[in-house]
Order: sequence, then structure tokens, then C-alpha cells
Amino acid sequence: MDTAWRITFFNREAEKITGFTRTQALKCRCHEIFRTNLCHTGCYLRKALETGKNIVKVRNTILTKSNAEVPVSITAAVLRDHTGKVWGGVESFLDDTGRVALEKRIEESYVLGDIIGKDEKMVKLFDILPVVAESGASILILGETGTGKDLLARAIHNMSLHRAGPFIKVNCAALPDNLLESELFGYKKGAFTDAKRDKPGRFQLAEGGTIFLDEIGDLSQSLQAKLLQVSDEKEFYPLGSRHPVKVDVRVVASTNKNLSRMVRNGTFREDLYFRLKVIELRLPPLRERLSDIPLLIDHFVSEIGYSLGKEMCGIGPDAMNILLNYPYPGNVRELKNIVEHALTLCQGDMILKNALPGSLLGPETKGVLSFVPPLDSPGVSTDPLLAKERAGILEALATHGWNRQMTAKALHINRTTLWRKMKKHGLASGERR
Repeated sequence: MDTAWRITFFNREAEKITGFTRTQALKCRCHEIFRTNLCHTGCYLRKALETGKNIVKVRNTILTKSNAEVPVSITAAVLRDHTGKVWGGVESFLDDTGRVALEKRIEESYVLGDIIGKDEKMVKLFDILPVVAESGASILILGETGTGKDLLARAIHNMSLHRAGPFIKVNCAALPDNLLESELFGYKKGAFTDAKRDKPGRFQLAEGGTIFLDEIGDLSQSLQAKLLQVSDEKEFYPLGSRHPVKVDVRVVASTNKNLSRMVRNGTFREDLYFRLKVIELRLPPLRERLSDIPLLIDHFVSEIGYSLGKEMCGIGPDAMNILLNYPYPGNVRELKNIVEHALTLCQGDMILKNALPGSLLGPETKGVLSFVPPLDSPGVSTDPLLAKERAGILEALATHGWNRQMTAKALHINRTTLWRKMKKHGLASGERR
């Protein structure tokens, strides 16, 4: 194109992709041929001409002569004469249909609602979730802090027969007993000094939908008894009322505590435990789903980068290696915060090592991270079975702070065998003691 945006060159591949012939395209303004949503508001070639910087492999969608949408990958560059004067620009584009179709198939396989994962544990969870969600049974979600229990609860609601109703979340650890009881079950006017009017509880607000009881392990035993009544009889008494209120509500609960141990210790009611865990789902910690880390990083870079107004190309190999080998005690939530920190600080279009939080780079983590060689490093086997063994050893090492004695005990092997396997898989450089 020249500086008036008129097409001066149009090759055979352009004819093939757009449906326009060279004769039809020449001397037309580019927006008349390509007709994209960005032609008048975010043209990449215009941006290249205004900034003087080339733009490489960005995505767009053009309309063909027959009005069919074709996804394309675009590179835009400035054209100058021998004196450096700009006399136009060139835009090359590739038909991206195949890659977009593949990505859609991958996303459908790896994404359920807002939950992302391709690890075997997550895929198994995705496989059973539609059936579980439609069953209407009470569900107990187990998982460490930051694993995404609230996202899973919302996905269950959105896939259930109650999806037309409300989704009401209650954090059982956030309020003292007296306030939590009135929040859950409501009260009648005059029930206590400040009760000047009737107030419906969360169970009433969730009528026809789902109530999500987060951190159920923090519920007092007195409230456990009232919750059991609601679960069994589908009715409850608001504070100060003599008449029960009937509700049709699906109960989903979650906790990061060991409820079965609490039952054995007598701190959680056994009858309520079994009532809540008609179906029990476990969200694995991030250290047990290592293959999901790059997928989650890509997702957060795209999501957070967009909200910050940054166009990112990706993440540098040194930074990626650190993120792949960090144990993530805060799980997915911590990873998201790390990515947001890096995107906020990074100066260019790629996240580099120096943009990561200092806690990942300091001496207190170097012994744990140890910059474990990635799978494609020389000497590291890519055989699927050996790669699976390597991942299992790496998980155990990260879980136990690279303590070989504790790791060997967890894997039910002796320390000598563990050390031999670590050397075989290129993990020996990461051992700390």
C-alpha cells in the first residue's frame, strides 16, 4: 500500500485467500478489500506506519469476496526509500484457519467454565462433571487454598438443572456464629434488639438455585446441626419464627481441611459429613498438575495483559523455567498473582526473569527451585513413560522442599534409588540435601 492506503501490489496467495483478483484489488483502498473490524479503529499497518516499528504475527479476521470470515496471521512493516522517507507499507498475511480450528478443539478439551487444565487428573474431573452437575446430589469439594474450589462450584451450578436459579456463596469462616446463623437462615422482626424487619437468609435467597458453603470445615457444631436439618428435611426455622420455611436448594460445600479426620476427632458431625459428601470431588494442588502450568500462564498472560492494555508475545525461557519449577504453596491463585506482578513490571512485550517477584529469585527459593532442566534439555529422555516418572519425582521433590530423605520415604524407595533416578532424569542439580 502507498501512503494513501491504495493497494499497489497483490500476489497470487492474496488472490487465493481473499477471492479478489489482482486486477480487482489494485488501486483499491485496503479496507475495501480486507473489510476487517480493525480497519478503521485498530489497523496494524497504520500502527506500524505511525510508530515506525514492525508488527509481527498478530491475529485478525478478514472478509472474503463471498463474505466468508477467514482468520489470518498478520505481519505489518514500513517501506522506506533510500533516504529513509516512508512511501508506504507492506502487510503479509497467512491463512490461520487450521490453527484456529485446532485451538478451539484444544480449548474445548482443556476448559470447563473458567477452569483450565489438561493434566490427567483435571481431564478425569472434566469427564465426570457434566453427569455430577445434573444429578442434583449434594457435592463436597476438597482442595487446598487457591486451587479454584469456588470456580468449580460455579461450573457445577452452570451445568446443573438449577442453573436458571441464583448462585449464592457463603463463606463459613468469615463470620462469627451468631451473625452466620442469621445470614444463613434469616430472622423475623423482633427476634432480637436490632431486628426491625424480616430478613431472608441465604438459603431463601438461593431458592431454586445453588447455595455454595465455602470453608464448611469452619462451621460450629451448633450450626452443623441446623445445616443437617436443612439438608435432610429441606426446611428450617428463621430466628424468632415458629413456622418452618421450605426451600428447594442444591447444596455444594467446600473445604481445605481434612473433614474425615475432623469426624474422627469429634469436631465435625459424621451424619452431616456423609450428607454433604454424596459426591466428593478433589481439586489437585498445582504441584500435582505440572503440565497445566504453561497452559495457565498463557491464559493469565492473555487475560491480564488485555486488562492492562498490553500486547504480549509471551514469556522468556529463563522466566518460564523458574515458573515451571516453583512449588506454588498458594496454587493457581498464587500463579495468577505472580503473572500479574510480572506483567505490571515488564517493560517490553515479553516477560523476562527480572520482572518476576523477588521471592522467586531470592536465596530462600534458589535451593528449592534449582532451575531444573526442562524436558527438552540434552540428556533428558522424552520417552512418555520416563517423562511420567520424572514428573512424579519432581512433584515429590517440590512437595518436600527437595529433601531427599523425605522424598524417598514418600515414594517408598530408598535414598540411593532416588538419587540414581534423579541423575537419570537430569534432576540431580536441583538436590539440596
